[in-house]
Amino acid sequence: MFREEMAPNAGMLFLFDREAPRSFWMRNTLIPLDLIFIDSQGMIVSIAHDAVPHDETPIPSGLPAAGVLELNGGTVARLGIKPGDRVTHRAFGL
Repeated sequence: MFREEMAPNAGMLFLFDREAPRSFWMRNTLIPLDLIFIDSQGMIVSIAHDAVPHDETPIPSGLPAAGVLELNGGTVARLGIKPGDRVTHRAFGL
């Protein structure tokens, strides 16, 4: 929240104790973001592209998620990331 910029290859990873349906919003977010919802095994379950800064509309995961990775808006499309892909990180046992 309140970040005015993020490095091109940076991201913010939010981890939760258990899988559950998640919902984020962009109320205090100043830059467009891609939100990647990830299950406990590291599989991407859904993606929200180019979330709009300051928007208070809930952005739901659709399926249970154990983590959310926020990237600069447009990064998911640029890298060809899609649901079903895996995120490699120790938090997901990978």
